[in-house]
Amino acid sequence: MGLRRLAATGVAVAMGGALVCGCGPLGADGASGSSASADAAARALIAEASLSFRYVGDSHVDETMNQQLEIKNATRGSVAPVLAFTALDKNHQEMPQVAVTTVYGSDRGGLVVPYGTSWDTLRFSGPGEHDVADVRVTVRSAAAARIPAGMHDVKTQALDSQGHEISRFERFSAVRLTNEDDFPVSVRIAYILWDQPPKGTTQQAVEVTSVGGLTEVPAHGTSVVQVSADAAAAVARNSNGPAVSIKAYNSQ
Repeated sequence: MGLRRLAATGVAVAMGGALVCGCGPLGADGASGSSASADAAARALIAEASLSFRYVGDSHVDETMNQQLEIKNATRGSVAPVLAFTALDKNHQEMPQVAVTTVYGSDRGGLVVPYGTSWDTLRFSGPGEHDVADVRVTVRSAAAARIPAGMHDVKTQALDSQGHEISRFERFSAVRLTNEDDFPVSVRIAYILWDQPPKGTTQQAVEVTSVGGLTEVPAHGTSVVQVSADAAAAVARNSNGPAVSIKAYNSQ
C-alpha cells in the first residue's frame, strides 16, 4: 500500500502438483489407519482443485502493491496451500534462473486462504528478475486450515509509544489490528520495505520483517501488537523512507 505504480500484468496458470498429505483427524465414523489416510488424501485433492490463480504485476491503481498473486478458493472453508512458482517472460517462456518466493508464505504453508479471494506478494531474484511477466503456479499440497481465515482483510494502524495513530512511514512502537468479521481470526504482520525501480519495472519487496507472532483478533474487535527486537531495528532503519507497508495476513 502507498506504492508507486509501475509495469504490466500477467495471468497465472494453475497446474496440479504432487500432493503431500499428512495424517488428518479421525472422520465422523471414527475411521483410522488406511481409511483415515484416504479421507485426508481426498480432502487434499478437493482443496487443490478448488484453487485458481492470477498474477498481477501492476494493477495500475494507486496505493496498491506490485507483484501480487490473486488466489481464489472455491471451497467453503479455509485452506493452507503450499505452492511452487515458475517465472515466465513476456513470451511465456520459463526463466529457470529466476527464483520466486512469497511475502506471506503461500510457498511454505504459512498463508491461510479463505473462501473467495485473497492475495500473496511475490519476490523475484536472479538473472532476469526484472523481466518476469507472469508466473506458473503449481499446488504441491493443500489442506484444510486449522484456523479459519476471515473474509475481510484485517486492517493495520501504526501507533506511537503513547498509543496515538501515526503514519506507517514513521517510527512506530505498536500496530493495532482491526477485525471486521463475525468470528475471531489469527494473523501475522509483515513490515515490508519496497525498492524504487525505474519506470516500467515492477516494485519489489526487498526486505520483509515479522512484527510479533501469530495474533488472535476478536470478532469485530482489535488487538495491539508491540514492536520489539528485529522488528524494532527494521522500523528504526526504514522509517521516514519512501515506500513501506504494514500488512496483516491470515495464518496459523
